[in-house]
Amino acid sequence: MSEQSTGPSPFVAAIAAIAAEAGATAMRHFSTARAKAAKQDGSPVSLADEEAEAVIIARLKALDPALPIIAEESSVGRLAPAPRGRFALVDPVDGTREFLARRPEFTVNIAVVEEATPLIGCVYAPALDTLYVGEAGRGAFRTAWVPGQARPSEPWRPIHARRADPERLVALVSRSDINAETEAYLQSLQVKERRSIGSSLKFCLLAEGQGDYYPRFQRVMEWDIAAGHAVLAAAGGRVACVDERPIRYGQAAEGYRAPMFIARGA
Repeated sequence: MSEQSTGPSPFVAAIAAIAAEAGATAMRHFSTARAKAAKQDGSPVSLADEEAEAVIIARLKALDPALPIIAEESSVGRLAPAPRGRFALVDPVDGTREFLARRPEFTVNIAVVEEATPLIGCVYAPALDTLYVGEAGRGAFRTAWVPGQARPSEPWRPIHARRADPERLVALVSRSDINAETEAYLQSLQVKERRSIGSSLKFCLLAEGQGDYYPRFQRVMEWDIAAGHAVLAAAGGRVACVDERPIRYGQAAEGYRAPMFIARGA
């Protein structure tokens, strides 16, 4: 059996378990969630964000005490200096608007970045019982994980991005952030179908061959995309700036804002 088909390494499997615990924490608020406050950029934050982030930080510190952590909620208004070397990027509830609207597309995102590149990514959609991981040099995998369970309910399954068919292009787009540049780009591709999805699930659907392009012509935060980036890259896809430069993570001078980008399959 090849290394790529055996599943994630023990370290990545441990990160998946952390994401699953955080997802179960968020799900306790799913049916009654309300915005607790608005951040400086106007985006909402809920009690689920804060409680899930606390779980992730505590468990990551126990797993790897030397790993610096940049997490969304604890970074608001007090951005940490740029980490040196290896560090984690965490978004405890990516797609808070989806979460507050009771849509199941929200995710828990955990990434490990090294040399400004996300090499490990975990994306968990607890309301969909679905968890993805990607690990550079090992591959990308999907499993079913029911919130509150200690382990997956099915074996890890390798996933792979697909090669685009120009006659049948499928684009994945944000549910709430589409601008004129995005529309122009989609028209230039002559896509046959577009799917609107919140959160980093768009990267994961590309990673398992359910789409071809995800253009983002608006700035996002690094913790929004690092985990999905790692999953897609491990599945054979690609994420790059719109001018084809690689995205570099850990850019504290930019306020950890990621550049506009295009994600694509194989």
